[in-house]
Amino acid sequence: MEETIPFNTLHSREYQGHKKKVHSVAWNCAGTKLASGSVDQTARIWHIEPHGHGKAKDIELKGHTDSVDQLCWDPKHSELIATASGDKTVRLWDARSGKCSQQAELSGENINITYKPDGTHIAVGNRDDELTILDVRKFKPIHKRKFNYEVNEIAWNTTGDMFFLTTGNGTVEVLAYPSLRAVDTLMAHTAGCYCIAIDPVGRYFAVGSADSLVSLWGIKEMLCVRTFTKLEWPVRTISFNHTGEYIASASEDLFIDISNVQTGRSVHQIPCRAAMNSVEWNPKYNLLAYAGDDKNKYQADEGVFRIFGFESA
Repeated sequence: MEETIPFNTLHSREYQGHKKKVHSVAWNCAGTKLASGSVDQTARIWHIEPHGHGKAKDIELKGHTDSVDQLCWDPKHSELIATASGDKTVRLWDARSGKCSQQAELSGENINITYKPDGTHIAVGNRDDELTILDVRKFKPIHKRKFNYEVNEIAWNTTGDMFFLTTGNGTVEVLAYPSLRAVDTLMAHTAGCYCIAIDPVGRYFAVGSADSLVSLWGIKEMLCVRTFTKLEWPVRTISFNHTGEYIASASEDLFIDISNVQTGRSVHQIPCRAAMNSVEWNPKYNLLAYAGDDKNKYQADEGVFRIFGFESA
């Protein structure tokens, strides 16, 4: 067991570039680049040095005609990134050139996107509770399914043979993959389940709910192991760090909680000024990117995100 990180000695840095609020932040598989997606219809790619002090250089991904709600990197390729937008398209980009290489026109406003861990498929969820699976090479849909309940966040397990949907009914639906056959319905929370994160070590998954709780589940037994109770508002976003030792969760509470996964105890809180939309740990270092509804003194969107974990501000 590595010793506890002295979180209280670490600092956050702010990154400015978007004109409107940032909905989503995501790291590439090498932990060297961070992407941010915004209501301003763009995504930006930032080169982040974990111990660096230089100004982060960013490039803009332009082409969407509505808010970029979510983005995710190819888990096997550190320069390929997919974006989902309210304009009904999903786009694949090269992070070096900033050019869009592939585009798929889907049937609704896309709000969720995630890669299969082997990089071969992308799952997209839209506002009409439809799930589309795209083959990444052809960039064409291979599965489509409409659900008769509210589908929130979606995720594959680390081996890619199970697929999870969090629902507005407080359940987690577990499907076999690729058949999408229903395997299990987990009664996870008393209110809607908003977000899900898979422990990178493959032991657990965590679910954040409108009841303000985060539940931790053993992936083998599909049983709830413990709950994290620090937040008081609906949990919007959660993330495990790269070692699986810590979980970050955020909401409309004016702090981000970092808890120890094994003990359930809160080890640090990062103060924030607004409701959070996205928190994500770097896959190699203890750097946590976070973005929310920050406004300036004139009540206009700030368009910023921050990264916590630097030794100096």
